Amino acid sequence: MITLRKAKEEDLPVIQQIGTITYGPTYTPLIGQEQVDFMLDKFYNIFALRQQLIDGHTFLIAQEEGKDLAFASYSIGDHDSVIKLHKLYVLPEAHGKGLGKLLINEVRNKAIEAGAKSLELNVNRYNKAKDFYEKAGFKIKETVDIEIGNGFFMNDYVMALALAPQDPA
Repeated sequence: MITLRKAKEEDLPVIQQIGTITYGPTYTPLIGQEQVDFMLDKFYNIFALRQQLIDGHTFLIAQEEGKDLAFASYSIGDHDSVIKLHKLYVLPEAHGKGLGKLLINEVRNKAIEAGAKSLELNVNRYNKAKDFYEKAGFKIKETVDIEIGNGFFMNDYVMALALAPQDPA
């Protein structure tokens, strides 16, 4: 059975491990090893992950039979009406189990509970995850190039999913 839990600070090494294992195979063909190494060091070191927690990011970890297999992180965006999905990574061995869909649906539900009107994310323009997000109902909102240091850019689509308020039960 797959379960979700809200991560705590002591879970940061698990998040770092899942991120590190999945990031390279996903992004090296798209952006090259040098930028992957830079981004892992910048965004997935324990200090950076701890700072994300401090900054209000919520991390959800999916596990099956006691093994952590995937995670997502989200936070309230620039406006209270927007929830931002920052990360969604599933270990390669767990692809096809529905973990990504489970996590995206949980974040969507949390966004609706928070009264958000939109769930937004950035995805590399060449990442096949774009198709996953489109199947989940996300639409491309804009194209952005974000400078991240060392001459590197994230060449992304900003994608948005409009959220309808839930009917009271």
